[in-house]
Amino acid sequence: MYKKSMIEVQRECEATLIPTGAKVTLQKGSQVAITQALGNAYTVYVNGNLVRVAGKDGDALGLVMMEDPDVNAMEGTIEDKVKALLETCFDPEIPVNIMDLGLVYECCVNALENKKNEVIIKMTLTAPGCGMGPVLVSEIEQKIRMIHDVENVKVDLVFDPPWNRNMMSDVAKLQLGIL
Repeated sequence: MYKKSMIEVQRECEATLIPTGAKVTLQKGSQVAITQALGNAYTVYVNGNLVRVAGKDGDALGLVMMEDPDVNAMEGTIEDKVKALLETCFDPEIPVNIMDLGLVYECCVNALENKKNEVIIKMTLTAPGCGMGPVLVSEIEQKIRMIHDVENVKVDLVFDPPWNRNMMSDVAKLQLGIL
């Protein structure tokens, strides 16, 4: 987590408006406050809104450029790679990945006839009214599609069973100070 001191945007860059997922452009010279730097992305507060800036655009914020890991160079099964990528997905307001938060209920990898795979993920949000659903679903789909042997990705957002704090890992509870 970063202190909420204002910094100046060094160059124009694309960002994602939270929670709608709409693409916006941060203008050079804008004043922003970094609220989170996790999951290869920066969450910044600008003009009364939260936006997410891709890690590769960290230089626009005067910060380190973060690259997504090359999941295809990783050892392990498709399931291992999917899990590793899911652990890089964070709600912009909660500094814990979606796996440790207990938001992912099910992850299935199914072989297709063309020797490719389909990944089906069933997940939830911390609250039914949370507006982050579309943003997280889009991020997950984008990341899982980076795996060479994956052809189809489907993320189902469900609310049954409802999420509760008991679904969090002990690591998440420690990070949030509730253990």
